Amino acid sequence: MVDRRAIILAIALLFILTAVAFSGCLEQKIINEKPVILIKYPSDGARVSGIFTISGTATDPDGNDSLLSIEVRIDNGEWKQAYGSSKWSFEIDTTQYENGEHEIQARAYDNVSYSDVASLNIYIDSWDEYQNVHRWAVFAASANRPDIKTKLGNGGLVLAEEMARYFIEHYSYPASHITILFDDGWIRDKNGEGERISTLQERGDRISGVSYGAATLNNIKQVLAGVIDKANAYDDSEVFIWMFNHGIGDEEKKYTGGKILEHSELILWDGVMSDDELGEILSPLHAKLCLIVDACYSGGFANRIIFNIPTLLNSKLPANGRIIITGASKLTRGYASTTSGPLFTYLWFTGIKTGDADGFRAGLFERGRPTHLRFFKDGKVSVEEAFYFARYMLTTKEFRDYMWMQPQMSDRYPGNPPFRNRGEMLLGT
Repeated sequence: MVDRRAIILAIALLFILTAVAFSGCLEQKIINEKPVILIKYPSDGARVSGIFTISGTATDPDGNDSLLSIEVRIDNGEWKQAYGSSKWSFEIDTTQYENGEHEIQARAYDNVSYSDVASLNIYIDSWDEYQNVHRWAVFAASANRPDIKTKLGNGGLVLAEEMARYFIEHYSYPASHITILFDDGWIRDKNGEGERISTLQERGDRISGVSYGAATLNNIKQVLAGVIDKANAYDDSEVFIWMFNHGIGDEEKKYTGGKILEHSELILWDGVMSDDELGEILSPLHAKLCLIVDACYSGGFANRIIFNIPTLLNSKLPANGRIIITGASKLTRGYASTTSGPLFTYLWFTGIKTGDADGFRAGLFERGRPTHLRFFKDGKVSVEEAFYFARYMLTTKEFRDYMWMQPQMSDRYPGNPPFRNRGEMLLGT
């Protein structure tokens, strides 16, 4: 005969186990799977120089989007935060390291575990085979910052690369002496408004030998510091700098932009640079310089308000041996195409590459005027001729809607005579 107490005990135990199971109160141990990281670019053993970008991907096998950070280090140095997570990148200024082989390591963290370390070796080769060519160019455009509503597309990058290729082919600028900084160092779909596709260096149509990176405040400072250091070592150095993005002004103040008693400013990817801040950065440079800042309300970079009237605030950028050009006055807006870049620079460069600007002069109120006199045409286009060509084009039927951009120029090349310089700046000479 079955013990009655045993039956009751068995039924009670079965009831408790069933109740606990259905209540979800059975404690289960959660096992975290560590993230997985891959370095996609460059390939192992790649030879690199200048600003170089390493990129890759990371995933969380748990599928709960818990990736917190990606870290990279060089030669067992300090781990440093990379940019991004599932798609990430990390910039290296190779000039800060000795030539030779270096190990790159990367890891991902999901708030619980680190991934296995991914690694590869690169070979830094900063030897300059063009040491006897003393020309440098820096192109910086920040067009699609996430917190700025009006995106400017990839036109700035397109124009920067078009100018860079022309400088290499026609002005003998070494590709290794050219740096292009754009957005956060990534190209995006939907003409700059979509998701990140790849870093600038990974594109098949990039310019071989040119350094690419993000248009951040730190990068611009570092690149310009390096150019200044090299250019100051030679008497025949030539430096070209082009910067493009939104400027800062008050559109509600139609006739002044709210900038009369304020410095002109240019928006970068991670900050803002004022005209006097750029003036401070470039103050040690003693070389021949052409600087173009193409942005709204940018006239302060050339110490100009409008109609070539000097501003009360000094940017310290104009100096002997320099031409400083802005795509708009200090009080007016500029315009840009999302596919072909800022209008003023587009016209300025068109005048150079077509030769159509040859012979252009200032004209009344420096509006720019063509000339039919052969005396003024020598088959070459100077920086100044291209400026007056662009200003003239803004008065033509095709571009008349934009004539109030009022591009400005401070021309102190080769010196600072009482009235006007007789010399002209020819790039590549």
